[in-house]
Order: sequence, then structure tokens, then C-alpha cells
Amino acid sequence: MEEIPLKYKIALSLIPRIGDINARKLVSYIGSVEGVFREPYRSLIKIPGIGSSLARYISDKSYLKTAEKEAEFVEKKKIRTFFYLDNDYPYRLKQCDDSPVLFFFKGNCDLNAPRILSIVGTRNATSRGREICDRIITGLAADNPGLVIVSGLAYGIDIAAHKSALANKLPTIGVLGHGFNALYPSVHRPVAASMLENGGLISDFRSDEKSERNNFIKRNRIIAGISDATLVVESAVEGGALITADIANSYNRDVFAVPGRVDDTWSGGCNNLIKRNKAALVENHEDIEYLLDWKPQKAPAPVQRVLFSELTGEEKKIFEILAKEGEMNIDPLSRESGIPVQKLSTLLLNMEFNGIVKSRPGNMYGVSS
Repeated sequence: MEEIPLKYKIALSLIPRIGDINARKLVSYIGSVEGVFREPYRSLIKIPGIGSSLARYISDKSYLKTAEKEAEFVEKKKIRTFFYLDNDYPYRLKQCDDSPVLFFFKGNCDLNAPRILSIVGTRNATSRGREICDRIITGLAADNPGLVIVSGLAYGIDIAAHKSALANKLPTIGVLGHGFNALYPSVHRPVAASMLENGGLISDFRSDEKSERNNFIKRNRIIAGISDATLVVESAVEGGALITADIANSYNRDVFAVPGRVDDTWSGGCNNLIKRNKAALVENHEDIEYLLDWKPQKAPAPVQRVLFSELTGEEKKIFEILAKEGEMNIDPLSRESGIPVQKLSTLLLNMEFNGIVKSRPGNMYGVSS
């Protein structure tokens, strides 16, 4: 597929009131991203779901200049962009209908890592909540050295999760509610700087976009969608963490919650999630590993090394990738190996029959133990 100029990718995300779902429909109907900006008004109004109001916004080309400036900023600051039609767009987000058509990333983390966990909670975290958060992450790090921790870089549980991940040498990603021109809260700048060295920062907002309440609500869909599961450590009966949990449920992702005493203000939200069957009760890292069927990531057993010489060239490539990564979804495994998904499925099935690999829930594969 021909490379789409960056300014058109950015411009598509800037069209007022269009939204991520309609933007996808628009490109699908017209046939190309560039075509959206060439389509005349009289044709746009005939597209289902667009109408005259949206057609006027689309026909207004003024935001193309804004997109050009944004493209210059991105290239100058060496910020990566992920567009929903790109091959490297995170496969977990690709499964979400309302994931951003475009987002920006700065850091060095694999957004398709085999295991990703989002951890959210109240900004008014108690000492108990911070301690539980650290204990869970420390336990997970021992069994899952490649685990990526995602949160929102906010006060409370968010920053506690990022700090614990860094302390345990796990990559950690912060999803921002504003553009890359600033950082909120600014007091977390030192932690954010460390995250750029082991993890990164994500934003789907224009570089000069300010931090506003609705932006933080909007970014929650990325926190919920980019991970395998979401853990709520502490939350009152209302709060942003519960919005993230609801979004994760809408994506059919696992949601976990740490319970608390019935009269604890900052446990009310977690208790309600569990009571209403919107989250599984977890008390420690073992519970999370059990519910996600995350086996400890270990080096392959010697028996597989004996069988290695008997594998075909493509099977050896698959084995080497899985031995290095621990576990992988079939989509990123296909990209990493260069083997089409259909052929890869056949090879994996044959390798599973021979006891070389083992399939896991969610189209995940790993070397047999």
C-alpha cells in the first residue's frame, strides 16, 4: 500500500465533530485518506451518516494548514505516529471500534508487547492503595519480565503504578490527556523523563492541546484498549477509573478490582465493580496471572533444543521469536516473522501437534514448557 503523507493522516484526526468511527467510515466509503480532502461538498452530503453539517467541516480545508504545522512539530521532536491503517498500529487497539485514527508516541516501548496491563485508580490514593499497587507490580515483574504497565500519569494510583514499574525495571506507558507541548501535572516530569527511557508517553491530541476534563475522559479509551486487562486498585463510587473499567468491559477485556472495607471511601467503586460482576476480585499478582492464564516466562526447556534441528526454516524463525518474546499474539508474530497469518496459523498448528509451541487464549502462542 502506498504511503499516506503524514499531513493527511493528521488532518483526518482534526476534522471537527467527525470522531474516530465516522472518520474510518469516511475513508472506507471514499477509498483513500487523501480522497477525503478532494471530495466535493455535493458528494460528501450523499455519504451515509455525514450530512450537510459534517460535510461543511470536511470541505473546510483550513485545518490542513494546522496539520502541516503539526507534522513539522512531530518530525522536529522525533515523535512517532501510529495511524489506524498502518501495519504497526497496535493490534489490541485495532480491535476497538473507537480507537484513535491517529496517535502520537514518544519512547522506546513495544506497543504490541505480549503482555500489557493497565492499572488505574483514584487520585486520592491511600497508603494502603499505593502499597497494594507496588506489591502487585513487584510480584508480576518477577514472573513477567517483559510486562508493560500502562496508566495515565495522574496523581495517586497512576503515578504509583509508573514509579513501581520503573523500580522493577518494567517498561511503563503514560497516556496523556493533552498534547506533547506540556506535561500535566508538571511535578511528574522527572518520572515522565524516566519513562521515555523505559516505556513512553502516548497522546492523541494536537501538540498545543491543553489539559481539560473531557480530554482525560477521552484518553481512557486508549488505556483500556491498548492492554490485555485493566486493574482498578482504589476508587470512590464515582471517578475516572470506573469510566476506564466500563470502557474495558465494552471492549470485552478483563477487568480486575482490589476489594476494600465497606466503609472505605476509596474502595466503594472497586467493591461496586465486583458486586455488579463488572470486575473480578483480585488480592495479589497470583490472582491476575491465574485469571489471564499468564504462566511465568521462562527459557525454553532442553527438549525443544533437541528438536530445533528438525524444524523447517520458517518453523525455526517462529521458535526463535517465541523463545525470545515469551508469548505473542498471532498478528505481531506474523509481522515479526514475515509469514502471512494464514500460513502462520498452519505452521503453528503443526508445531503445536509436535509439542513445540502451545496456544493460549486470545490467539496467543508461546514455546511449550
